Amino acid sequence: MTKIRIGVVGCGSIAIHRHLPEYAVLDTAEITAVCDIVEERANEMASIYGAAAYTDYQDLINSGKVDAISVCTPNYLHAPVSIAALKAGLHVLCEKPMATSKEDAEAMIAAEKESGKKLMIAHNQRFTAAHQKARKLIESGEMGRIYSFRTAFGHPGPEAWSIDGKDSWFFKKEEAFIGAMGDLGVHKTDLMRYLLGEEFTEVGAFVQTSAKTFGDVDDNAVCVLKTGSGILGTLTASWSYTGKEDNSTIIYCENGIIRLEDDPVHSLVIQYSNGEIAKFELGKIQSNEEGGQVISKVVNHFVDCIVEDKLPLVTGEEGKKSLEVILAAMESSETKQIVSISQGVIA
Repeated sequence: MTKIRIGVVGCGSIAIHRHLPEYAVLDTAEITAVCDIVEERANEMASIYGAAAYTDYQDLINSGKVDAISVCTPNYLHAPVSIAALKAGLHVLCEKPMATSKEDAEAMIAAEKESGKKLMIAHNQRFTAAHQKARKLIESGEMGRIYSFRTAFGHPGPEAWSIDGKDSWFFKKEEAFIGAMGDLGVHKTDLMRYLLGEEFTEVGAFVQTSAKTFGDVDDNAVCVLKTGSGILGTLTASWSYTGKEDNSTIIYCENGIIRLEDDPVHSLVIQYSNGEIAKFELGKIQSNEEGGQVISKVVNHFVDCIVEDKLPLVTGEEGKKSLEVILAAMESSETKQIVSISQGVIA
């Protein structure tokens, strides 16, 4: 069996702890090249995985050594690296948020269509067993109408996890563009779109910097979201949760309440309106906490999509729609107005 030759661009923590080890255990993939502007990092990862090392992503893309790449760079490079790779005939798995603007996201999608290759965005929350089961529950109609929800993603901040600590690109506006909303909030907008099966049409938000005053990006955000059918909910993204990470979602339905990642043991709890309770142990969600380094299934899915020539669960179009909700939230915070979104496109 011919293995998919993989290149990883960016050798920071997300590559070290997620992409590289997850590719390494696949029978269908082989890590053949790595790239980082810090030569020592590229050389170290190349040594570990038996790959060629590069400090310029263009050199890796043009090397002839790879069939697909993971883009694990700072946010501002997601679009240029992805577009260059797609134009060179490579498949692309890009970290979130997929881009820093709607225009860049659209350019990535255009490059994908022209190339005929796969573009997938690394939104891992869709692959969590509890979230997939909840989606099926909602789709089946068992829970009845969805009335509202609240979802949160908060932890102490990326400085404890990032390879560069407080000097990380995460805190630099020119490289990250967006802070906790781009790191955590976009995950939850993507999750809620996936669970509800609807697009958000209106967004109101407060986005500010509270805890990470050494940086110049947001670290706390609270959003109110509304779907086309009128489902209301709140989304919180924060780098100021100094205790245990919160990655919970609660959905209030006609026939009960769905609680996701809200219980320390049971990843899915359903409280039916008739008093019955169903609890499910469906495995841990991936997190930065100790014991949270579970397989994300993102890398597996990406490689499977290449091998089987199938559409990824999180396409470029899906990534763009989730990004646009975040962009609308940032606009709302700046203008102090509700921002309308029409069919996933900011009006």
